[in-house]
Parts: sequence; C-alpha cells; structure tokens
Amino acid sequence: MNTTLRDPLLGQVLDGRYRVEARIAVGGMATVYRALDTRLDRVLALKVMHPSLAVDAEFVERFIREAKAVARLDHPNIVGVHDQSADGAYVYLAMEYVAGCTLRDVLRDTGALPPRAVLDLMEPVLAGLGAAHRAGLVHRDMKPENVLIGDDGRVKVADFGLVRGVDTQTSAATGSLLGTLSYLAPEQIEHGTVGTRADVYACGIMLYELLTGAKPHTGDSAAQVLLAHVNRDVPPPSEAVAGLAAELDALVAGATSRTPAARPPDAAALLSRLRAARAVLTEGQLDTAPPRRAETAAGRGRDAAGPEDVTSVVPLPPGVTPAHGTDRTARFALPEVPQAPPAAGRRRPLPRRAVWALVLAVLAVLGTGAGLWYINSGQFTRTPGVYGVPQAEAEQTLREAGLGVRVTEDFSPTVERGHVISTDPQRGDRIRRNAAVTVVVSRGPEVVTVPELEGVPVEEAQQQLTEAGLTPGTESTEFHEDVPQGAVIRTDPPAGQERRPDSAVALVVSRGVEIDVPDVTGEAEGTAIQQLDGAGFEVDVHGERVHSVHPEGTVAEQSPDGGGTAAVGDTVTLTISKGPEMIEVPDVRGMREREARETLEEAGFEVSVRRYFVTGTVFNQSVHSGDTAERGSTIIIHLR
Repeated sequence: MNTTLRDPLLGQVLDGRYRVEARIAVGGMATVYRALDTRLDRVLALKVMHPSLAVDAEFVERFIREAKAVARLDHPNIVGVHDQSADGAYVYLAMEYVAGCTLRDVLRDTGALPPRAVLDLMEPVLAGLGAAHRAGLVHRDMKPENVLIGDDGRVKVADFGLVRGVDTQTSAATGSLLGTLSYLAPEQIEHGTVGTRADVYACGIMLYELLTGAKPHTGDSAAQVLLAHVNRDVPPPSEAVAGLAAELDALVAGATSRTPAARPPDAAALLSRLRAARAVLTEGQLDTAPPRRAETAAGRGRDAAGPEDVTSVVPLPPGVTPAHGTDRTARFALPEVPQAPPAAGRRRPLPRRAVWALVLAVLAVLGTGAGLWYINSGQFTRTPGVYGVPQAEAEQTLREAGLGVRVTEDFSPTVERGHVISTDPQRGDRIRRNAAVTVVVSRGPEVVTVPELEGVPVEEAQQQLTEAGLTPGTESTEFHEDVPQGAVIRTDPPAGQERRPDSAVALVVSRGVEIDVPDVTGEAEGTAIQQLDGAGFEVDVHGERVHSVHPEGTVAEQSPDGGGTAAVGDTVTLTISKGPEMIEVPDVRGMREREARETLEEAGFEVSVRRYFVTGTVFNQSVHSGDTAERGSTIIIHLR
C-alpha cells in the first residue's frame, strides 16, 4: 500500500487568502499548485518556491523579477501574474490558472504532428514571446514544458522564472549556465550570452521537435549534446519526415542558425517568417501526415523528454569555455514538468485516415484550430466521485473509468474507517486517460493518549509530548517536597486521557522545596553570604555598589527580599552599599518658607521648620551652606 506523505501545503491558506487545493507540477525551484482566491472566488495557480531556496537571496530575487516582468505584460498568449508575496517560509506567485496540458504532454502522447497543427501551435507561442521581446524581456527557458494548451484551445507561454531584461547583463556567472540543455543556443554554451535570438533558437528546436517527434541533437552524455549545439547545424526536418515542404526546412534553418546574427532578431520577426511560409504552403503540404509513432524516436522507446532535459551538473566539453573564470561546469535549471502519468495502456487511437477526415471537417466549420482539436481529442476524462464509499468499491469505479489507482491512508473524524476521504484529482476534475487517481482512505478518528510525565525533566517531557503527537502548552511552577526542581509535577489534561492530535498539554513544573528567605540587609557582606548559604541558597553579589542608608560594605538591597519564600538552590542577589551619599547643602537664608522648602527638597533633603516670629523669612539653618549632609537627611530651617 502506498503511504506517501501528503504535501503539507495542501489545504492550507496562504496570506489568509489563497487556499491550496491540488499540486499541479514540481520543478527544481518551485512547486505549482491549483488554488482558490477566497477573496475574489476564482481559481488560480500558485507557484511556491521551495522553502529550502527561499533563504537564498538570488533565488528570491529571480522569483520577484518574474512577477514584476510578467505583470507588465498583458497578452492573451502569456500566463498572467496577479500577485507576489510571502507567508512565513513560503514565497509565492499567484498566476492565471490554465486547465489543460503542456506541449510536452502532446509530444509524449502523440509524437510528430502535421505541419498545420505545428503552425497552429507555434503562431500563438511566437505571438506571446514576441510581445515579451518587444517589451524588453528575454524568457531564457523556452521549451515544450513551458507552453500550456488550455481545454478551450488557448496556447500560452508560461514560466518566466529565468526572465531577464534585454538591456541587463546576461552573461552567465563563472562556469555556469541557466537554461535547459536541449534548447540552449550555441552562444549560451560558448559565451554565456543570452538575448532574444537565444529564445528564437529554442523556438527553432521546438519547431523541429514538433515536425519530427524527436530532438535534433542527442547523445549519451550532456557534453555530447552541448558539443552538437556548438559544432553541428540542425538538420532539415524533411530528412526525418519525408514530404515536408522546403519552406519548413528553411524556417527551421533560419531560426536555429549557429550564427546569432543570421537568425530573426526576435520572436515577432520569426512569427512573420512563419506566416510567410504558411501562406505559400499548399493544403496538401500543410496536411502532410507525420510518420507513425512507431517510426519516430519516441516510438522506439525514447520519451519525448529525455535525460538531456533533466537538471544536471556536467563538465563543459573541450573547446567550450565559460565567459569568465576557469570553472568548467555547467548548471542547468530543472524543467518544471507536470507530473504526467505513464502513457502505457492508452486506448487504441482512431485510424489516421479517420482522424484527418475529422480534422478537415472541423477546419471547414471553424476555419482555424484544427491542429489544436487534433491534439486534445480523446486524451482526457473526468474523475468519478467516490467520496464516502468503501475502498474496494471506489477502486472498482475508477478502474472501470479507465483510470489507475494509488491508495494512501489518513485519519478522519467524520468518515468511517475504510471509506474514501478524498481523491486527487477531485471529483469532476479533468484528468488524462489512463492516469492514476490517488485515493485517500480513512483510518477513522485519530486520538492520542497523554503520557505519564510526573518527575520527568521539563525538556524531556516536552519532547515526549511532541513524539506522542501532542503540543507542549503553557508552563506554570509550584513548590513541591518530593518532585525535583525543573521536573514535571502534573499535566493538564492528566496522564492517560485521550486527546486529538496536536492538542496542547499544559505542564506544572516543580520549583523544589519551599524555604524562608532570611533578611540580610544592613549585614556585612561576608556575614550575609554565610547566612544565605547556610539556609540553602546560592548567592550572587552584584558588581556595582550603590549609595544607601546602610554603612559602606554592608548589604544595601537583596532580591528576593527577606521575609519571603523561595526554593532550595535558588539564587539570592545582593547589592552592597558604598555608604550614604553626601551632597552639598544649599544656602536658603533670606528666603521665604515655601521657597526654602522647595530648594532643599529638590537638593535631596527632608525639611523641618522652627518659627520664632511671624515674618516667615529664614534667618538660620541647621547645616550651613557649603557644608555636606547625607542625601535624605533632615535640614532644620529657622523662621522669624
């Protein structure tokens, strides 16, 4: 039974707004989820950076750069970015959600396509990419994985995660390249330089792959593929597929020239060439049937996405050096490939003659879109609803629908044990035929027993609670005759009671045996330490002495105060006196009573008044001006 751990983000709400509902794709930098914007009640895609990378400022900068760059574009063939933010460790983009498949899925399932379908696909791709180029942006990672085909036939360019401005520095860092191996332009490999013409080269490779069902450059190692890009021209597609028009060979050759200046300057210019080539092709040339899948590279057992598309660290081949430095490795970004199910067991397709009769019929009615109809026909179904039914019945229902089944288990407080809690994809979701549906089966309600923790040190008790599936809660302390200081006296709820997982358990921790604190203020420092030590306390003498009413060298203050209680082994802090503070007495003779009193009190003295006559003027004071007295002592003033 499959016990794969559930994605921790599923079901969570980011920023109090975006509820994560299903995982769509996983890549080297991020995971893409389907989510619901609860504020606007709309479905969107969340691209969440892997938390391990969110601490890397370079990756976060690239992520934010994607959001800002694509948010500036408003084009029907580019996946829109709605929002960018972070919630704790999760840095994310909120993007337009496109229900459908990727161009890589099409190549994997279908192989080579007829020219009409290829041009139907590449026109919107180049239109969207051309808009980005004209806005000053370079995609840097054009490939079939980053072309989305919606259920409604819309084609959109996605994943501007490596986007750069045309005018910014585009050389790779020392000894490293960003991109996907099969689509790298020669100048990227030789010099690390990336511009709009590098995107054009990648689109040329995609054109070749769509027309032939295979990549032009392959090899047993990444180094061989790199050298092929640098040293060999892309062969004409007609060498692999007999009957393809010369105009298509010329289109691919122009886009994939090893000399950047010989290529169209940007995707918009390549789109113009593509439309010009299409205009001169006959209906027969547009409908040239590709070879049967068994005759293509994919049909010989080679997946449309080969090893050269997987993230790898490879040595640069001889003669290919990075733009700077001597490090001879190239680093390639992992393509963000949707986790498509295996193609084995797919239903037998219609005879090709019947397929193209239908294609031509749709073309006659709609005038356009025949290629996209060909791509999407019959590849998808809808997930049956099996919520709440027994596991065996659910598996039978899914298999009868032509779907595979994966089973995991989880606890549920509401669904009976052995019955289905949920499925992924959910009921009614669009899913590729023969794909596998993950069924989550209930293990019944989960309960956890509070462990016995009396006498256990608090840190160990916290660990035991966590291991039991509970959460250490608040801590309070009490004196206790028997439980050692720092150990648990009891828990709330008590040991042995059952609680739901992650419930909080409060701990009452022992302060040890309670004893009286002797009052040692005014005692000599040595005597005070002896008394406290004998009573069972640790003693800490404060390094800074203070003025006080107590004689110099005696205890001025203690904490905790004498007369209270503390635990055996607690620390009593002593502050030693440096004697009373002596300050100069101001001269108040000749002042009226109120003025004299305020002057002396502001100086730090108490005031006592003696009256002899009724004028109210000070004629004498007990300590004469210029002399000193203890702060807080009483000065007598005489009035006449």
